[in-house]
Amino acid sequence: MFIRKSQYKIEDLILKRWSPRALSGESIKHEEFMRLIEAAHWAPSSYNGQPWRFVYAHRDTPAWQKIFDLMIPFNQVWAKNAAVLVVLVSLKNFEFNGKPARTHSFDAGAAWENLSLQGCFMNLVVHGMEGFDYEKARKDLNVPDGYEVELMFAVGKPGRKEDLPKELQEREEPSDRKPAQEIIFEGQFQQIEK
Repeated sequence: MFIRKSQYKIEDLILKRWSPRALSGESIKHEEFMRLIEAAHWAPSSYNGQPWRFVYAHRDTPAWQKIFDLMIPFNQVWAKNAAVLVVLVSLKNFEFNGKPARTHSFDAGAAWENLSLQGCFMNLVVHGMEGFDYEKARKDLNVPDGYEVELMFAVGKPGRKEDLPKELQEREEPSDRKPAQEIIFEGQFQQIEK
């Protein structure tokens, strides 16, 4: 397996975190899932607004099929072995004054990252995806107009790469990142020519 290396010293947990698709099909306890939510709930947010909301379903519960059916077929192929499916939603306005919260999506992303790192620490797979029907999610999950459907993710215990379809087996390894020099600019933004 590819071992990630950072140019500058960072915590191993950050390098270890990635998004595998191989899931075992085993259930996880609700308490384990709530540890992920607890980590998310401690994320920073503008004015401490905490705009993130999670709509979830454990496998073999009545809500599972409704959330599962939101995904495109490509994601259903592997996510069928998840223990929990979750849709992340964010409140678009501040609760304290009703004004637009320009960073609601960014803040929800911070909660997602906390959750993802906690999952990595717990040796769980946490795989985010945009491959689902956002409008169907809004309708089927009864998401009010003042909220943005942000992302869907699958949670579960790690499975075997060999149990994935062949085309997914080839992609089942941690990806690398762009060099830091391509994403940091002193003084003003610069377009990097490729």
